Amino acid sequence: MRKQVATFVVLVFVAAAVLGGVCAWAQEPQDQQGPPPQSAGGRWSVFQSEDRMTGAKLVQFELESDNTMPDSDRRSRVVLFCKNGHYENAEFQPSIRMAGPNRPGFWGQPQMQVRVRADAWHDDKGWNWLGKALSMDKGSVQRAMGARVFRVEFLAARKKASAQPYIAEFSPEGLNFSQVKASCDLGPKH
Repeated sequence: MRKQVATFVVLVFVAAAVLGGVCAWAQEPQDQQGPPPQSAGGRWSVFQSEDRMTGAKLVQFELESDNTMPDSDRRSRVVLFCKNGHYENAEFQPSIRMAGPNRPGFWGQPQMQVRVRADAWHDDKGWNWLGKALSMDKGSVQRAMGARVFRVEFLAARKKASAQPYIAEFSPEGLNFSQVKASCDLGPKH
C-alpha cells in the first residue's frame, strides 16, 4: 500500500510539473521576432514597431561597442527609446555583469558612478541602476550622438576578485540626425 501511495504522489508531481511547463510556454508571446533592424547611419541600427495595446509608435536606436569585455564575446550597447516622436529614455547595456550600485541618487534610488567621454569632453555621472543596465542621462546621450569617440567606464563584477573598472568604446559617428529628430525630437550636443 505504501508503494502505491508513493507512486501516486510521484505521478501527481510529474503531472503538475508538465502542466506548469505547458502553461508557461503557452503564455509566452510567439511573435517576438520583429522586423529586422535598419541602418540609421554609421554603426547605428534602428528598430521600429507599434505598441499592440495603445498603437503608440515605438522607435529604438542601438549602437554596439567596438570592443568586447574580458570573459564575454558579446558587445555592450547604447540604446535610445522613443515613443510617438518623443525621447523616452536611454540605457547603457554592458556585455558583462556590473559590480552593483555604488551610490544613492537624489531621491535615494540606486546608482552607479560612471565616467563618460565624448571626444574631448568627459565627466563623472551617476546613472540609475536598472539591474542589467544603467539609465543614461539625456546630456550624455546627446553628446554621444554628436561624437566621433564615446566611452563609458563602469565597474564590473569579476569571479573571485574585487570590482574592476572596464571601458566600453563606441564609434557613434555617422548617425542620421534627421531620422533621430523625427523619431525622438532629439539632436546632438557638441
